[in-house]
Formats: sequence, structure tokens, C-alpha cells
Amino acid sequence: MVTQMPFAVMVAVSGIVRNGADAARARTACRLAQNPTPETRIAMNSEPNTHTAALDGITVLDFSHVIAGPFATFHLAALGARVIKVEHPDGDVMRARHTGFASLNHGKEIVRLDLNAATDRARAQSLLAGAQVMVDNMRPGVLDRYGLGEAEVRAARPDLIHCRISGYGGDGEWGSRAAYDHVIQAASGMNYLPGGPDDGPIKVGFPLIDSVAGIVAALAIVSAVRRRDLTGQGDSLDVSMLGAAMQAMYPSVVDTLASGRAPERIGNRAYSGSPGGGQFRCRDGLLAVAANTRSQLLRLADALGLRAEVEPLVPGGERAFAGGEHRERIVSLLSERFAEDDVRTWETRLNRLGVPAAAMRDLAESVRDAEAAGSLRPWTLPADPPVRTPGLGFRARHLFGRAGEPFGAGQREPARGD
Repeated sequence: MVTQMPFAVMVAVSGIVRNGADAARARTACRLAQNPTPETRIAMNSEPNTHTAALDGITVLDFSHVIAGPFATFHLAALGARVIKVEHPDGDVMRARHTGFASLNHGKEIVRLDLNAATDRARAQSLLAGAQVMVDNMRPGVLDRYGLGEAEVRAARPDLIHCRISGYGGDGEWGSRAAYDHVIQAASGMNYLPGGPDDGPIKVGFPLIDSVAGIVAALAIVSAVRRRDLTGQGDSLDVSMLGAAMQAMYPSVVDTLASGRAPERIGNRAYSGSPGGGQFRCRDGLLAVAANTRSQLLRLADALGLRAEVEPLVPGGERAFAGGEHRERIVSLLSERFAEDDVRTWETRLNRLGVPAAAMRDLAESVRDAEAAGSLRPWTLPADPPVRTPGLGFRARHLFGRAGEPFGAGQREPARGD
């Protein structure tokens, strides 16, 4: 029979020296930053170690699964954290999709634990004692049954950062509800933003909210790590998929909070309302154009040879023209001219003149063209077979430890039980 050690005692036995040292270093760093010695000033202003990643020295215990949580800890791993993924013995359901699982979990260490077993619970608590960050996306109360709930963990480890990702937040009437991306799309009103006035609800065709929730969680965790460096204190982070959806729709949500009304459904028209913003049919495809200011609209008219016709219809002022009385007439003039030439010809011509424009591409065309143009630089992860990912969406000289190389280079694909 295995006797489960109380979590507070587990921390005292296996984690107090490491965590105490971390806290002491944080207090010292804070003091030196406020009152630097001459030697400290030199060190602070010297060239940073280019082989040090942003989250070196941070250990994350990850109880999350599917997309949102693993996407958050994917970012942390890419930034240098040691991420230990706790996986159910049956495996994360994302393992059924090789590219999906490998892209979200590369660079992590994986341990299979059945938290219903006392030995595995003890191992989870031991791993947590050496971590600075804990992430989970289980429904409220699940981890409490195993002695890993918010109250017990934070009582034993006030320096721990605990990030919980859920559908609707940790409290409130909806707090106990389970959720998936397409359910939150419906609950958030997102399905009623695409399309026109006569359309039914339209689902966004990929797990947008899962991705945004993961990014929001990663931002929250990195912010809490920075605060922990300064104060030695941990934090409780409550990230909801519904909140992430509201972030993704931020301008529309702000308008609705102000007016109390749902936004107008504008179809493929530009958000600005400009007659030069929207989609136009060319001889061989569709072109998206964003001539959102008066000056951009007149440059667009110049490119199309329509300055004489368009300028008298455009009121003065950079924004006064949007939605003006001549909008439909201007749209008609532009549409007729766009139909006379190929979409890629217009794309090239307008961008040379400073008018934002892009040919309508499917995703395969987009990644091919963007990579050829140098705007997309995929990371190739050494899975079997290799998996290419778009990285983190930004580039940096030093954050990843080794410039130009993806994190976890040389590691094999995480296997069940690693």
C-alpha cells in the first residue's frame, strides 16, 4: 500500500531549497535593479548571452490536452522553458492527428500518469514541487480530487504560477460547463459576424478560439513569470476561451458594449466602410483591397485611371468619405475596371503604389507564396515524418537561444511514456 504524502510536506522535502533560492535570487535582482552597483550596471548594459533563451530555468508542469493548453505551453517551450506534459495512459486525443500532436508538443517531456493511482498522484506532486508554473484545462473540481486543486496547491506553494484554461472562466453560472472551439464560437456571437444580413450563422472554419486562448494563456504566464522574478510571488491565472473569443473580436465587442446592439453584418465589405475597401472580381479571380483613407482611395483611382471620375465623388477629409452618398457609384466604377485585368497584375500594381491589396488565395497557395516571398519562415520539427510549423508568428534575435534554429532541434518526436 502506498501512502500519499501531503502536498505541503512534499514541497518541503523536495522543493524548498530550489524555490527558496529562486525567491532569494528574485529579491536580490529586484534590489540590484533599483540600486545597481557599478559592477551591476556594467553587467546590465553588457551584450546579452545570445545562447540564453527567454524562459531558461523555468519548469512548467502541463496537465492540459487537445489544443488550447498545449498551444500555450508550446510557446513556453519554444521560449526556453522545460515543459513536462502529464498525459493520461490512454494518450492525448490529438495523437490521432500526427501533425497536430507533434506540432503542439514537440520539445516537451512527456510522462504518462493515471491520477486515480496513488503512486502516480505522488509522482505528479513530486514533479510539481520542482516546477514554477502549472497549466491545466480540466473542468473545475477534477484536480481537487487528486490533491492538486487550486486551493491546496497555492496554499503549499505561494510562489507557484497556476494557469487554468477553461471554457467560460473559473466562476460564474457557466463556470462548470465543458467547451470546445465551435461551441464557444456559438456562445460568443462569433458565428453572427461573418456573412451578410440574409445569411445564417457561419462557423469560422478552423479552431481560432483554441489558438487565441493558447496565446492569451502564454502571455499571462510570461507576465506572471516576470512579476515572480521581481517579487518572488506566484499567481492564479484564469484564462477562458470565451474571454479569448472576445479578444479576437475586440473592436466589434467594444462597439457592442457601447451601443447594446449587434454589429451590422457587412459580408466581404471592409470594416472601414470605404468604397475602396472590400473584394473585387478581376478577370481570373478575386482581389481584396483596403483603400481605407481618402488618399489611398485616390491612389487606387490613379492606378485604375479613374481619378477624374472618382475625385469629385469623394468629400474632403481623410475619413469623411467612408459610407458617403456616392459609395455605390464609386464601387461600381472600381468593379468595372478591376474586371478588365488579371488579379495578380492588379495585386502587384496596387502594392507598388502603396495601396494594400492581395489576391484571394486558399491556404496552400498562401503558405507557398508567403514562404517564397520570405514572409513565412516555417520551423521544421524533427518528428517522424518531419512536421513543418509556422513558428510563433514573430522573429527575434535572442529569445529562442539559437538564432535561426527551432527549439528542441535534435530531439525526436515526443512518444507516449517519454
